[in-house]
Amino acid sequence: MFGWNNIRFQKIFSVIGSTLAVALAGVVFYFTWTDGTHTVQAGDWPAPFGITFVADTFAATLVVLTSLAGLAVSIFSAASVLKARLKFGYFPIFHFLLLGLNGAFLTGDIFNLYVWFEIIIISSFVLITIGGEKAQLEGAVKYFTLNILASIIFLTAIAVLYGLTGSLNMADLAEKISQVPNQGLVEITGVLFIIGFGIKAGVFPLYFWLPASYHTPPFAVSAIFGGLLTKVGVYALLRVFTLIFHGDDFINTLLIVIAIFTLISGGVGALVQNNIRKIFSYLIICHIGYMIAGLGMFTEIAIAGAIFYLIHDIVVKTNLFMLSGLIYKIKGSNSMRNLGGLYAAWPKISLLLFIPLFSLVGIPPLSGFWPKINLIKAGFAQGSYFTVAAIIFASFITLVIIAKLWAEVFWKDGKEIKRSRNFQFFTDLPKLKRIQLVVPVALLSLVSLYIGFGAEHIQEVSARIADELVNNQGYIDTVLKR
Repeated sequence: MFGWNNIRFQKIFSVIGSTLAVALAGVVFYFTWTDGTHTVQAGDWPAPFGITFVADTFAATLVVLTSLAGLAVSIFSAASVLKARLKFGYFPIFHFLLLGLNGAFLTGDIFNLYVWFEIIIISSFVLITIGGEKAQLEGAVKYFTLNILASIIFLTAIAVLYGLTGSLNMADLAEKISQVPNQGLVEITGVLFIIGFGIKAGVFPLYFWLPASYHTPPFAVSAIFGGLLTKVGVYALLRVFTLIFHGDDFINTLLIVIAIFTLISGGVGALVQNNIRKIFSYLIICHIGYMIAGLGMFTEIAIAGAIFYLIHDIVVKTNLFMLSGLIYKIKGSNSMRNLGGLYAAWPKISLLLFIPLFSLVGIPPLSGFWPKINLIKAGFAQGSYFTVAAIIFASFITLVIIAKLWAEVFWKDGKEIKRSRNFQFFTDLPKLKRIQLVVPVALLSLVSLYIGFGAEHIQEVSARIADELVNNQGYIDTVLKR
């Protein structure tokens, strides 16, 4: 913010700061992995009276992924976001959004989680409207309206929870919620949390704001939104429904039903789209269903599959929206009707883009394949055959969509697109900007390859997180200093 009028300084500072954030997140993860859960009590007030921050394996993993995605998008933003928008405070707001995401992942207080959600909404609303174009403002109205509604429902659920237990600390709530005499009211409160978090996660039938808004802002903004904003809703569902509403049968059944419809409706929605960003927006919805299904089945293997998919999805979805921005810079359009010939003209870039596209499908041994094995195993073990069928259907639909996209964008003959006077194509850009557009895509593609080819390491992390979530007494004891 102190370099408000110096765009070059902001770009350099953003990339250096994001690189340091990756290093610090790595340190946090290392100490959490080796020494167990760490806590900080704000103002030295002991839990459950003060605001607690908790770095368990789940939170530390998501902080690492947030910092990686933040670094990639920071580099991509420096080359792709228009100078006028950068002058309007793009980078300060972008890092404010990352602040909110990290705060949400690390907080151990349910009301504090609401506060971090509000920081995310405030900053994301600025980012989605920056530039003030008509399509952006239309998308922003839908985005803002539904997210404010989600916040009201979330806050109402917190108020009811506080009225029932007299506490806001999540570890303390985990113990007190089972002692509430009226368990029917507890289940209703759980449903309120599902609605509040479900809107933010983009689950069926609460997702209509997402494909109406995610294709409107700059590509860098779409990337951070697609990779992380819906995932913070998924994180909240996983945290709250494994810690506070632990294994409630009614809640779990409801989550499975939501997951099945999310998988089907998101896949069908993507199938009929022509704009690349709209396709990816519907695939966000579709693939949220995998994670919700894992939570609903509520076994260690199912939750491990959901966590593995969450890790994979953050990386791949961030990369896909940057990929769409790169295609737009090369061809001048995101409509598949106007695209084609990309492989013939740019074979090396096309092979690079192959990695996130087919990681999304889950072609073995790429990253999207392995978590589905856990989820399908869990479904068969529980006799949840409708869930297994929905997972297979969503996988098949994704394969069809990406195969169609690859054929239309990369293999078919290209069309000449009329050059706009003010539009700079990829070939018109200085060499440094071209590198800045390709490097972040390559960085996240390498991470995707590591997740796929080093799947045993990600599986180990996912299994440990699932164990900590299902057997949550260690988390409770650490926070409450027992």
